[in-house]
Order: sequence, then structure tokens, then C-alpha cells
Amino acid sequence: MSLPIGYYFKALISWMDDVFSPLWDFLSEAIYWMVTSLEGIFGIVPPMVLIVIFALIAWRVAGNKVAVFTIIAFLLILGMDLWRPTMQTLSLVIVSTVIALGIGIPLGIWASRNERLNMVLRPLLDFMQTLPAFVYLIPAITFFTIGRVPGVISTVIFAMPPAIRLTNLGIRQVAEDVVEAAIAFGSTPNQLLFKVQLPLALPTIMAGVNQSIMLALSMVVIASMVGAPGLGEGVLTGITQYKLDVGFEAGLAVVLLAMFLDRVTEALGKRKNN
Repeated sequence: MSLPIGYYFKALISWMDDVFSPLWDFLSEAIYWMVTSLEGIFGIVPPMVLIVIFALIAWRVAGNKVAVFTIIAFLLILGMDLWRPTMQTLSLVIVSTVIALGIGIPLGIWASRNERLNMVLRPLLDFMQTLPAFVYLIPAITFFTIGRVPGVISTVIFAMPPAIRLTNLGIRQVAEDVVEAAIAFGSTPNQLLFKVQLPLALPTIMAGVNQSIMLALSMVVIASMVGAPGLGEGVLTGITQYKLDVGFEAGLAVVLLAMFLDRVTEALGKRKNN
């Protein structure tokens, strides 16, 4: 006797596709507009100007060494003629991360203050983090066909758990005596949250932001399988057509972009801690 879990999952996805079709259409248009608008901005600005902007951001946040690395990394990407797909990937990562953090951080705050929600979220987040990344593409294709939008949706789901977990953890780790002192001095729940708990939890929250960005970058590469543009197309071409040069260059560009994003967000978290 077999248990037809897959059949029921398929029925659920079909039902959701039919019932929530207007919602999927709205989300598709909104996300497509956000991604293509950001791509358009990156496309209008000359590459050398963007490299200077990225280097200035890195210098301001992370220091001279990261700024020099940023210049070298993006010049290398430009030299490999991968600037456009890199900006497409960066656009997908930015939009996906903003959405994931916009949902994940408030959920993490709510879970830190509501034990029932925390108990519900824990197994759900375990499931989301252990489910193979490729599986997220299946319902995304059903709801949003192929292209940028399913790539963003699957990336949001994949990148959201660290933001929820580490926001929840950071607030719960705030010392009890600090919380009690704030309450004793007459802090309201909102004052306690925004003036005491969130500032003290910020380093842990920033660690979640960093992890979400890294997961988003890894997922948008996988999302090339459903037509999401960017560096993932080069990696996929290298795998499917055995073009080692194309695959290696695209993979190297992914690594350089990941290192830039990682160093900047990590340094930002340390600055907030200080």
C-alpha cells in the first residue's frame, strides 16, 4: 500500500492556482516591475560609474581593503564580458532579499513575543531549510510560469528562514535584567522593542541578513533552470552543453559578487554592533 502524498500535493497546488489566480497575477506584475526597473537602472548607469559607487560603499562600510577588492572584482567581471548578467543577478538578489527581509524580520519579531507562533514556525522553518532548493521551483512554475518572477518567489522562500530565526533568537537573547529595567522605568511594549530589544539584537539580526543574501544569491543561480536571467544561465550552459569556459567564468563572477555582498553586509553588522 502506497501513500499518495505527491497526488495530494499536486491537487493542493492546482487548487491554489485556480482560487488565488488574481493574487498570483498581481504578484507577478509587481515583482516583474521591480526587477526590470532595477535592471534598467543598472543598465543606464555606465559600468565604470557603478564600480566607483560599489567601491565607495565598500570603503565607507568595510574599509580600504574591501574597496580595493571591489574594484578588482568588478573590473574582472567587466573584462569577462559578464557585466549585464551580473547586474541581472544582482537585481534578482536585491529584490528577493528585500522581500524576504520585509516578511522575515517582522515574523521573527512576532515569534519572539508569541510562543505559540514560535512553536508553529520552528518545524515550518526546519522544513523550509532542509527541502532541496530545486523543489521550490515546482510550485513557482505552476503559479508564475517561467522567467524572473518564479525565480524571485522561490528565492524569497529559500532565503527567508535565517531572517526569521536570527531575529527571533536575537530578541530572545537580550538579557532579562535589561528588559526588566526598561519595564521598571515605564517603557511601553513598543518602546521596549524599538529602543531596547532591537538595538541590542541588531548584530544577530544583521547576521541573518547576511545569510539571507548569501542564500538568495545561491538560489537565483539555481532559478536559471526556470528562465531567470543572469549568471545562472552561464553556469547552466556550462553544465548542459559542457562549455567549461563559459561555466567557469560565470561561476567565478558569482563568487566575486558573493564575496562583495558578504564582506559589505558582515562589516555593516560589525559597525552596528560597535
